[in-house]
Amino acid sequence: MPKIVDHDQYRKELLCKCFDLFAQKGYGSVTMRQIAQGMGVSTGTLYHYFSSKEALFEQLVEEISQQDVSAALAELEGKETLSEAMAALGRYLVKNEDYFIKWTFVWVDFCQHQDAKKMRHQSSVFQGANQRYQQAACKFLGVQDKVLASFVLSFINGLILEKLCGNETIDFVEQCALLGKMLTVYLQQNITSSVN
Repeated sequence: MPKIVDHDQYRKELLCKCFDLFAQKGYGSVTMRQIAQGMGVSTGTLYHYFSSKEALFEQLVEEISQQDVSAALAELEGKETLSEAMAALGRYLVKNEDYFIKWTFVWVDFCQHQDAKKMRHQSSVFQGANQRYQQAACKFLGVQDKVLASFVLSFINGLILEKLCGNETIDFVEQCALLGKMLTVYLQQNITSSVN
C-alpha cells in the first residue's frame, strides 16, 4: 500500500526546519541545495513544495506570522488592565527572546538581499503578515487605532533589534511596563478629548 503523505503538514515541517537553517546561516548565505541537504531531503522535493528560495521565505513568513499571532494572543488574553497586559507582554518577550532574536536576524538578512524598490512594494504575503500583526496588536490593546498598534509593534521590534545588536541593558519587562504607563495616559487623554 502506498504511503499517504499529508502534503500541508509536510510543508509545515519543512518550513520549521528551514527557519533554523536561515537563523544559523542567514538568508543570503544559503542556497536551495544547502537547504535541502540541511533538511535531509532532495533538491527536487524542496522544489516540489517551494518554487524558489524567495517563495520558501514568503511561505515561512506566512506560517510564522500565523503561529506568532495565535501563540501571543493565547498567552496574553484575559488581562484586565493595560498595565497587566503590558507586563504579560514583557514576560512573553523574555520567555521567547531567543526565538524573536533569531527571527529578527533572519528578517533583517532577507531585507539586506532585496532590491530597495522591491521592498517598498512588498509582496502580498508580507503585507498580509503585517496586517495580521497589526490586527493582533489592536485586539491585544483593545483599540481600533491602527497607527497606535503599528507604534507598539515598532516599539517591540526596536527592543528586539537592540537585543540582537547585543544591548544587554534592555529589559523587556521594564520597557513594556513603561510603555504601558505611557499608553494608559495617551488613551485616557484621547477619551477625555473625544468626550469634550
